[in-house]
Amino acid sequence: MNTAARQQNSDLVWDLEKINQHRRAMSFVKQFENRFCVFSSSVRQLYTNYSIFFPEEAHRQMVILPDPYAFHDTFSHLNPDSVSATGLHVIPGNLIGKQGLYLVISHKDKKVRSVPIPFQEGMRQILRRTNSEDPFLPVLMKGDLREFNDKLPCLHLHRLRLKDLSGLSSLERESIRSVITDKLMELYQQSTTFNAG
Repeated sequence: MNTAARQQNSDLVWDLEKINQHRRAMSFVKQFENRFCVFSSSVRQLYTNYSIFFPEEAHRQMVILPDPYAFHDTFSHLNPDSVSATGLHVIPGNLIGKQGLYLVISHKDKKVRSVPIPFQEGMRQILRRTNSEDPFLPVLMKGDLREFNDKLPCLHLHRLRLKDLSGLSSLERESIRSVITDKLMELYQQSTTFNAG
């Protein structure tokens, strides 16, 4: 990836300096490559077809590289306000003494305890809502690869709200829903083979 391209979209270069278990974080996030779409608010684009790289010359950085030959897999002119943080995290089960992956909501109020649910069950609940008026469409943004309780890597999920994409045609909105839903279905079906980190 050339320097000009990097400067053009810093949202696609994630700094992993704050992550202690760097190697573990790298293998954890690679499992989700191309499975969650990535949103860049600075250029207002949603990338549905990309690769994840960890350049050796760039210490502790992760680069999202959209497929240059699949420009039709990039949706443009998305309102940045249509994407919001959810507090929903994908965590490795061994954080809570279990196997596999789990979904957990972290509340701003630390006194509120969230009950982790198995990843597949969480995906099933999300998929049930994909055809509703207000579907839950998870996407990733810069900074979503983190450490949970300063221990193990996790992924925070943002949410794209279709109804806030007023600048897009109904066909474009339907295409976005369809792409994200297809990826979620694939993720749901394959998640039992994932390594929890």
